[in-house]
Amino acid sequence: MFHEAGLIAIAVVGLAALLCGMAMTWLRQPAIVGYILAGVLLGPSVLGIVSERENIQILADIGVLLLLFLIGMELSLKSFMRVWKVAIGCMILQVAGALGFNFLLAYILGWNPAAAMVGGFVMALSSTAVAIKILEDIGELDSDTGRLTIAVLIAQDLAVVPMMLIVRNMAEREGGIGWVGAAQIAFAVIFLVGFLIVLARKGTVHLPFIGRIARHADLRALAALALCCGAAMLSGLLGLSPAYGAFLAGVLIGNSHVSAAMEQATQPIQSILMMVFFLSIGLLIDLRFIWENVGAVALWLVVVTLFKTVLNIGILRALGTPWNQAFVAGTVMGQIGEFSFVIAGTAFTAGLVTAEGQRMAVAIIALSLVVSPLWQVMARRLDDAAAIGVTSFREILRALFTHGETPSIAKVAAAAGEGLQRRREERDGTNGDS
Repeated sequence: MFHEAGLIAIAVVGLAALLCGMAMTWLRQPAIVGYILAGVLLGPSVLGIVSERENIQILADIGVLLLLFLIGMELSLKSFMRVWKVAIGCMILQVAGALGFNFLLAYILGWNPAAAMVGGFVMALSSTAVAIKILEDIGELDSDTGRLTIAVLIAQDLAVVPMMLIVRNMAEREGGIGWVGAAQIAFAVIFLVGFLIVLARKGTVHLPFIGRIARHADLRALAALALCCGAAMLSGLLGLSPAYGAFLAGVLIGNSHVSAAMEQATQPIQSILMMVFFLSIGLLIDLRFIWENVGAVALWLVVVTLFKTVLNIGILRALGTPWNQAFVAGTVMGQIGEFSFVIAGTAFTAGLVTAEGQRMAVAIIALSLVVSPLWQVMARRLDDAAAIGVTSFREILRALFTHGETPSIAKVAAAAGEGLQRRREERDGTNGDS
């Protein structure tokens, strides 16, 4: 009977995730938002079908490793190297800006410096999955803007590993890093950079042992899991983060001659484990906490979204990116990313943030992912309104909430130019008649 109940619970979880994911895609939202919603519905806050999270958390941890492994596999070093200076520079300034903002808040509000650093790391990251979905929906995925945005997101993914190492070392040394921790982090970063440079110069890597496995379709997915977990285990034994090893293994396989076959084999597993990862996030969301602190949650959500968007646009403009590209890329990256959950969870487990702080972080990150597509639409409509000189508050509201397809900035600017030309012709004609 126990096993039957467990199978029924698994079936309910899978069906709920599928239905919520389908509903979100029908609404032109990322499926991961539906997975989070399914977790909320199944969790203690609503139906209470899933109350024990230990087993799901194990799968979610595996999902994080495989997600980093697949990000490494999909990393095109040649494409990234074309814009690496802008991408890395933007990422560094994003992290610096988020850290500065959080340390300023820590000084004003009396926060712990360790919590401020964790908050800066959480705020600096954006969601690769959500951003790619938005770029695809607005037709910018294969444009220069899309390539620039993805390059910056890849740079952020590269920064996740040292961030997790820093949080881990701060926890082990009670809020400080120390010389040993600093040397460990420096070694990890230097090795990662050197590893990427060598692979970029070498081109395609031939791995004969993996090549034999890749010829057998039944072994590809298992080999990918074994490589991911084996590299993670080795990295953990060396005192580094398991995610670090998983990412390096993914980069190595992704730049080998069997990358296409291995990536195709791991896609179904990655989809399932990603669902479990975001479902577990939904299970963490405490609706009662959000309701009791709705004002604070809404305020922080608005502040974080506006700050990130303005910071992103400002950084890209300072790096020489044209306004149109900077605006679209900055708003697309205006949400908080999925790896922010991992950093917040690691910090909570290590005692760097309180339980209330962790619940607040989870609520803000989840809501940021949910409202990100809506924020992108509203921001584009505001920019379109500004392009044609709308200054009335009523007209701004009409531009924000009028139904229908939002015209592109180019179309609005063209329409404004045509109207200006007509007014000039009318004026000249009037002057000629007089």
